[in-house]
Amino acid sequence: MKRGALADRGVAEKRTFSYDEAVALLPEVREITEKAYRQVEELRAAVGDGPRDAERFELEATAIVNDWATRVRFFGIEVKGIWLVDFDNGSGYYCWRWPETALLFFHTYEDGIAGRMRIQ
Repeated sequence: MKRGALADRGVAEKRTFSYDEAVALLPEVREITEKAYRQVEELRAAVGDGPRDAERFELEATAIVNDWATRVRFFGIEVKGIWLVDFDNGSGYYCWRWPETALLFFHTYEDGIAGRMRIQ
């Protein structure tokens, strides 16, 4: 895909973040994530137990999560899993996942989330 095509679709290119830039963006990312998380939880509570209910939940929850991921990627942040994002800092990632209240972890490119180290 060409460089401009991603921007045209509302998705920013990957970028690198200083710690301060990532911290400044985190409240908005948390808000987007909390809203999507609550939508999925409300959906889970609203659907029944039958096979069709499970299928409905899967389809609707997937749509909510995909929308969340698109909204987060718009900032140039990498989505690494459900409610899990990484801010590339040029030598690894500042790592955040719901429901953490602050940006407290870092991991190298090689280690991934299993190698998260506390920043503060």
